[in-house]
Amino acid sequence: MVSRVERGPVADWFWTIDRLFLITFVLLMGIGLMLSFAASPAVAERLGLDSFHFVKRHAIFMMPALVVMIGLSFLSPRQVRRVAMLILAASLIMMVLVLFIGLEVKGGRRWLSIGSMSIQPSEFMKPAFVVICAWLFSEHARQPEIPGNLFAILLFAIAAALLIAQPDLGQTILIGSVWGAMFFMAGMPWLWIVILGVLGGAGFFGAYLTLPHVAGRIDRFLTGEGDTFQVDTAREAIIRGDWFGQGPGEGVVKRIIPDSHTDFIFSVAAEEFGIVFCMVLVAIFAFLVLRGLSHAYKERNDFNRLAVSGLVLLLGVQSMINIGVNLELLPAKGMTLPLISYGGSSMTAICVTAGFILALTRRRPEKRAQERSLFRSVAGVPAE
Repeated sequence: MVSRVERGPVADWFWTIDRLFLITFVLLMGIGLMLSFAASPAVAERLGLDSFHFVKRHAIFMMPALVVMIGLSFLSPRQVRRVAMLILAASLIMMVLVLFIGLEVKGGRRWLSIGSMSIQPSEFMKPAFVVICAWLFSEHARQPEIPGNLFAILLFAIAAALLIAQPDLGQTILIGSVWGAMFFMAGMPWLWIVILGVLGGAGFFGAYLTLPHVAGRIDRFLTGEGDTFQVDTAREAIIRGDWFGQGPGEGVVKRIIPDSHTDFIFSVAAEEFGIVFCMVLVAIFAFLVLRGLSHAYKERNDFNRLAVSGLVLLLGVQSMINIGVNLELLPAKGMTLPLISYGGSSMTAICVTAGFILALTRRRPEKRAQERSLFRSVAGVPAE
């Protein structure tokens, strides 16, 4: 245990970090590894691989991802902005390259092969995009002559265009939802809300008319006709799990779900550990979002407030989409469950998000002074 009287980077980090946030992120990573044992062996066997191929890779991915999360949590808000700018620039360049030399998987170009590794640049773009948009919104609020809102709109247009070109409408909706929430919290005029709402609706309708795979997924969701094998099987796994599940390793339906270790790992959790376990998992994600919004509510610095809000909403909305697809409440969409699903790019990018959250919510001297001032004003205690 690190003593309070010690001075140094590690001691300062330990006593200023939000340890509940840190414990929750590590807990989710542990749950993800546990569920990988349940969900991935059947997939590996179908592919002719060693039964624990994906489990081993999942554990390997966890190590550098955890280092990234802890390392980023040491940063100051200014350093967070700088790192986010570098990540955003690199990821946008790679997203352009993906359109020309990317790997085509299931009709989409989203992966870039670098040596023996494959990277999904859009995953890393998301947390960096949120941080930079928060900075642009906050700069406009601080100095209205700076066109921060306009730059944020242009940045969103660039990111959305690159995602649609892949095509990846789900990620577009994800960053659009988070970006819109941040813009609203930044004090967006009601005229902008109406204009952007109309443009968003028109864009979604245009995607339905012009992108066959989008129209197919929406039609299958609305009518139940066509290839609905994966979502139907996922629903069967959830129903079979009942309240307390079939027990570890006792799942049967999970063996025929094609993406049981990635997009449909929530259904595997339901079959083996039950609906109660899934409710606990949902509560953990809800805790992350609510705790982050609580931090943001107390924050007087506009950049910190918007960045923390956007980052926790990014985790929350992505979780909601994944779980909604598993429960057949949303059209099928390939999106991972943060820190739970298998995937090196996804896990590392989520740990970047977590690292940024931990860095921005640390208790710094000026932040503690703000909290004391807020407490005194609420309690009616005169200032010192």
